[in-house]
Amino acid sequence: MTPKTSESSKARLIEVFSAIQGEGLNVGTRQIFIRFALCDLRCYFCDSAHTWHTPATCSIEQTPGERDFETHSNPVTIPMLLDWINRQNQPGLHDSISLTGGEPLLHAPFLVEFLPQLRDLTKLPIYLETGGHRPEQLATILPYLDSVGMDIKLPSVSGESYWQTHAEFLQLCWDSQAEVFVKLIISSKTEPDELEQASELVASVSPGIPAFLQPVTPLEMPHSMAVLPPTPQQVLEWQVLMKRNLKQVRVVPQTHKMLGQL
Repeated sequence: MTPKTSESSKARLIEVFSAIQGEGLNVGTRQIFIRFALCDLRCYFCDSAHTWHTPATCSIEQTPGERDFETHSNPVTIPMLLDWINRQNQPGLHDSISLTGGEPLLHAPFLVEFLPQLRDLTKLPIYLETGGHRPEQLATILPYLDSVGMDIKLPSVSGESYWQTHAEFLQLCWDSQAEVFVKLIISSKTEPDELEQASELVASVSPGIPAFLQPVTPLEMPHSMAVLPPTPQQVLEWQVLMKRNLKQVRVVPQTHKMLGQL
């Protein structure tokens, strides 16, 4: 009799594919992306709103970069996902594996089981991309992570506010062995006071943590709801503002959108 697979040993996915990372500290590197379904945030600027809920199926690329997707039912088991990753993991091609979403930490019980096996199988560094608002779940998987890209949600841009939780989250990352950086989406509606507060938050953990200002990519939506990028002058002024507290403040847009990558 085949033993039943527990719910914690299953994940709800959007897709698995190979692409060039377009954001943050790993920009330009080749990664295997595991995009998880579900997110408990509702950021105004979100370009992945399709991840907010669980689809009945997920798309799994068969050959790295070929976009030859197969369709599989959700949820998926650890052996299934490991098999798909192993098929992607051609020697010397990928620099790391990206856990993205959605919010991957909503699958923390699954990741606790999955990540040690993933590391053993691929020998690749593991990178977590996260909203930075679930420190308790982060703590359970930090030993298996090599790097963390943490969003700081600016209320004026995202509609979300997690200042204290962001501080706890970032401190956990800094105290671990994982490399960490923060990313802040900026728009024409960004409040400079929030950027100053964000830079103070990061500096209270370490002024050496890299911060990335990412101008929002315009989305197709009714004009009254449009989220527009900041002007060049705003970006220059805001970088100066943040550099008063931080050593590294870089401005990097979503380069994967320019390259036509997923």
